[in-house]
Amino acid sequence: QLQASGGGLVQPGGSLRLSCASVGRFVVFGDMAWYRQAPGKQRELVAGVSMFGSTNYADSVKGRFTISRDNANNGPYLQMDSLKPEDTAVYYCNAKTQRGGIDYWGQGAQVTVSS
Repeated sequence: QLQASGGGLVQPGGSLRLSCASVGRFVVFGDMAWYRQAPGKQRELVAGVSMFGSTNYADSVKGRFTISRDNANNGPYLQMDSLKPEDTAVYYCNAKTQRGGIDYWGQGAQVTVSS
């Protein structure tokens, strides 16, 4: 199970950091990622990080968001800078088991960017 934290309300141009921790039985994860879903829209991939540390980003967040692995808590971080109102969404952390590629999801963290 994954638990996300760090969401909240921030003004345009501000920053937030999302964390995600694995709880319960220890699981070896491979790829990790953050997704988001805005009202009335489909869930979309925001950023991903492989078990080797390579990263990929949605075009809309390149240069503003940074994903990394939190090895201590066995989950992904997402540093979000220069936030825009269009970044408003519920953000979900995701991790796939190294063996079998089974998906684990966090419960979602609300991020609201508004003045």
